[in-house]
Amino acid sequence: MSTFHGLEMAKQALFAQQSALYTTGHNISNANTEGYTRQRVNFETMNPYPSASRNRPQIPGQMGTGVEAGSVQRIRDQFLDYQYRAENSKAGYWSTKSNALSRMESIMNEPSESGLSYTMDQFWNSLQDLAVNPDDAGARTVVANRGQMVAETFNYLSDSLSSIRSDLKEQIDVSVKDANSVLRQINNINNQIKELEPHGYLPNDLYDERDRLIDQLSGMMNIKVSYSKSGESSPEIATGLATIEVIDDKGNSFTPPVTLLDGNNGEGKVNELSVSYGEEPNSAVEGVSVNGQPINILHSNGSLKGLIDSYGHDFKATGEIEGTYTEMLEDLDTMANAFIEAFNQVHQSGQGLDGTTGISFFEYKEGKAGAAGIVVNQDILDHPDLIAASTNDTDGQGDNALHLADVFDDKQLTGSPLGENTSINSFYQSLIGEMGVEAQEANRMTKNTATLTSQVQEQRMAVSSVSLDEEMSNMIKFQHAYNAAARSMTAMDEMLDKIINSMGLVGR
Repeated sequence: MSTFHGLEMAKQALFAQQSALYTTGHNISNANTEGYTRQRVNFETMNPYPSASRNRPQIPGQMGTGVEAGSVQRIRDQFLDYQYRAENSKAGYWSTKSNALSRMESIMNEPSESGLSYTMDQFWNSLQDLAVNPDDAGARTVVANRGQMVAETFNYLSDSLSSIRSDLKEQIDVSVKDANSVLRQINNINNQIKELEPHGYLPNDLYDERDRLIDQLSGMMNIKVSYSKSGESSPEIATGLATIEVIDDKGNSFTPPVTLLDGNNGEGKVNELSVSYGEEPNSAVEGVSVNGQPINILHSNGSLKGLIDSYGHDFKATGEIEGTYTEMLEDLDTMANAFIEAFNQVHQSGQGLDGTTGISFFEYKEGKAGAAGIVVNQDILDHPDLIAASTNDTDGQGDNALHLADVFDDKQLTGSPLGENTSINSFYQSLIGEMGVEAQEANRMTKNTATLTSQVQEQRMAVSSVSLDEEMSNMIKFQHAYNAAARSMTAMDEMLDKIINSMGLVGR
């Protein structure tokens, strides 16, 4: 063996421990960096001496030649990544759904003194008072004004729900743009990785950034990520190039498979998402496609599904729009139309103080119908004497005002679209009750999915995150190893000094 073999072995040990110290410092520096995965140096024993050959020296056995830093690897569990992304897509859906229902509950504001139910109760009370004092001008004015309050509350609810629904459409468009942007960023990272791995490098920081983007994408939809080698000369432990596919809520691929990013196709191919809408005024999502290939996103999970489910969709193009806000607006219109028709029918059958008959109490704004268009007849607002409180010409008779009050609880409305044995009040109560149950379910599922996602994230962090205590211990360990390697080099230097400078001087 070479006389300087000991120096070379100590030098290799110094370099190896030094690289471990640098990696430890990198971990400590990124302890609070989002998405960072801790790294470690994999030490490898160098090839022993001598190798098997015909001219090998005759020594008792092979001797070690030291250590080298084989690779710098991040500590990551892909199975935990898969679990986290599956739970994250569920959490994204229920969180979006819960938020949409929470905004709806704020608008409906039931029970409260500013909700529609309280306003209708006040209108009903004013009709009862009018029935007792049909000749009272004050009672008639109160009926007209409280009728206007009912109309304005219907208008407010319809306009506010429509406004939030428009916001949901914008959120859908923004989410689609964000998803496409994330896919392009992942594809760019794939291309950078493909340039580095074949040269024997492990681009750990690029892996971390790609995983962070994939986690972000998993909140928008349920995805499956697979990896392929970037080149024949890539290290065996290299992660490779990511291919991303949309899957259903059971974790199965669609038929045919829907690929968002193909990491195996040349420079990488991004298949962008797009959303198509129906025509106004009943606009709804009619389809979601990936590079022109239709996909039923409602069979998947994620925030995009939650937004579409809330906004309204008609994937079968039947004209029957389904969706949380769409259905609430339709039900409010149905209730408003049934109420106006029934109330006007009773009002037209009675007569005012001057004997006028056949006047409608409620009307629609020009160009509008349903809850958004209901108003009180301007003639009645200007002349409350036109309110038909009586069924005949008898002074002081207010039977028709009682009939008007009975409209709210009449379960046998002629031709009512509300359903059998359903009154105006019970229909609205069922709407509020159904909304409350749906919101409660969404809130419960949001908490459950958030808990599960948090648990998986904690497991992933236990494997991949930086522990400062552990890194400090490693730093001391590598520092001692470095010092020991330096001491070994000093010993070798002293031996060589004795050989070079002291041998051959005896007897002079």
